Amino acid sequence: MSPALLLYRLATRLLEPLAPRLLDARARKGKEDPVRVDERLGVASVPRPAGELVWLHGVSVGESLSLLPVVERLRRVRPDLAILVTSGTVTSATLLARRLPGGVIHQYAPVDGPTAVAAFLDHWRPVAGVLVESELWPNLILEARRRDIALVLASARITEKTVEGWRRFPGAARRLVAAFDRILPQDDASAARLESLGARIDGRVNLKLAGDAPPHDPAAFTRLSAAIGDRPVVVAASTHDGEEIAIVRALDRLDERLCLILIPRHPERGDAIAAALIRDGYRFARRSEGRQPDGETDLYLADTLGEMGLFLRLADVVIMGGAFSAALEKPPVGGHNPLEPARLGKPAITGPDMSNWAAVTEALVAADGLRIVEAPWDLPAALAPLLADPAEAKRMGERGRRAAAEAGSGLDRLVDSLLPLLPPASPRGGPR
Repeated sequence: MSPALLLYRLATRLLEPLAPRLLDARARKGKEDPVRVDERLGVASVPRPAGELVWLHGVSVGESLSLLPVVERLRRVRPDLAILVTSGTVTSATLLARRLPGGVIHQYAPVDGPTAVAAFLDHWRPVAGVLVESELWPNLILEARRRDIALVLASARITEKTVEGWRRFPGAARRLVAAFDRILPQDDASAARLESLGARIDGRVNLKLAGDAPPHDPAAFTRLSAAIGDRPVVVAASTHDGEEIAIVRALDRLDERLCLILIPRHPERGDAIAAALIRDGYRFARRSEGRQPDGETDLYLADTLGEMGLFLRLADVVIMGGAFSAALEKPPVGGHNPLEPARLGKPAITGPDMSNWAAVTEALVAADGLRIVEAPWDLPAALAPLLADPAEAKRMGERGRRAAAEAGSGLDRLVDSLLPLLPPASPRGGPR
């Protein structure tokens, strides 16, 4: 083991006794689940099922949700396997509780201390682990490798800044990337950066491009659709600070019958958004208060979690947020997943800052299923023709749907890479 990794292991062993106190402090701030905080120390809250178990890990919301298609595919092709999904945030756990199929276990990932890692692996004993994006925790990875757990780094995304940090410890970097049986970066830039650390690349997979349209509650859709009536609907999805008011003001120039639905990326910002709307004299209803839009409602503030699929299905046109930072002089966000509206055949417009989704944005723009404007005040000129010509809006949405389907083929590559690393199927039968 390299000196840097030995030093890291020693330091984390010395600091690990402080972990319970730090986790309790985070729980008081709402950053940890106080009921399940012991899971972060490797203490399982549920029994391990019998048989072979595969472990999938995604740290936050986007990474965790990108694992859902993997879960579904594994249940289909290897119904004998138990599946454990871990994540690191309260929001991701809340969403996974709603979205994971019955029988699939969720736990919080352990902190990267030697004792917590050992307790986690002692209990769950996975035969393989799939880590998504850039989770390079040395104790977890090396202890799993020591126990002959097959490891896949999937949809790997690594920044130049992260690589520069690892280059200060080249031996440690080589040891970590060598611990993976398969490394499947999500883009060419990440592949080149990982290769510079000594990784062997086994193909490209971007799990955020895989999967189905986000789910919805049909009864809720029926109620909301009836409440809105025949008014045109624009949905501003995954918006960030400053974007909501800028979009609302820009769209004042459009059809006065327009129903604008605002879906903030972080629903906890609902109070601040509501205060700004009240200040500016807008009439609105809040989803979090159980209210429905009506004929007197200019805006519907959808400040709830896990209902994106519902509101996207109501849309005539979608505005994807997180992409207007430069125009609003805000810190860059990098955009949000334009495949969500595309999978539902919804025409979409976004801003220029789509760096987190560069490849798929390029594909959707090339197919004319997604259009880019420079600033929120440019939205009316892009929206008006689509609202005036529903047939063209539908054609644009279908072009996006076809491009989204072509983009989602990476799931097959991941599963094809993972299956040879698993033990032969046991005769336990059908899906859980």
